[in-house]
This record gives sequence, structure tokens and C-alpha cells, in this order.
Amino acid sequence: QVQLVESGGGLVQAGDSLRLSCAASGRTFSSNAMGWFRQAPGKEREDVATTRWGGGSTYYADYADSVKGRFTISRDNAKNTVYLQMNSLKPEDTAVYYCAAYLTAQPMGIPNYWGQGTQVTVSS
Repeated sequence: QVQLVESGGGLVQAGDSLRLSCAASGRTFSSNAMGWFRQAPGKEREDVATTRWGGGSTYYADYADSVKGRFTISRDNAKNTVYLQMNSLKPEDTAVYYCAAYLTAQPMGIPNYWGQGTQVTVSS
């Protein structure tokens, strides 16, 4: 049974940093796309960042325009874990953040697996 477990959310002030972690179990995702989504109250779920496999040890990262230059997605395949480093946080980053994983090397359609979500709240 595949599980994705997020951690690292919390309440911070504008300008602070947080690092989210997503530990996967049940299978490895070293050759698969993984990503972070977020959903703020009253808004649709948004794709924030994705790491996709480019073959061998090559990975590519893609970001939503709203977080480019502030957020960094990374992965540690030995730990089967993906991270989201969030710097220069803004109140508009407040949302529940979800980890997601695909059964494909590239993100295609809706992710196959989701975590339970972790709350990030940024106060002004």
C-alpha cells in the first residue's frame, strides 16, 4: 500500500522560510514524477512544483509562476522523500499543501497518489 506522509507545515510570519517533507512508502518513486500542490480556502487546488525524471540521475523541476525564485523542490531517493523549501513566504502562500506522486516519469493528468496534506499559514 502506497502512502505519502507530509510534515513540516506550521504558522510563520511573512518573509520566513519553511521546508516541507513528503516521505513515501510502499514503493519507490525514483523514476517517477512527484510534486506539491496547495489549496487555499475557497480556491481550486494549484500545482506548485513538480520534479520529473529525465533518465538516469537527471531530474527537472517546474514551478508555478507565483512561487518561482522562492520555492525549491528536491528529492532524496535514498530516503524516498521529496522536499519543498519555501523561502520569502507571503500571506498568499497560506494553504494546505499536498504531496503527490505519479506512476509516470512525467506528470500526466491527475496524480496517482496523494498525501493527507499539511497546513501552512503565513501571517502578515
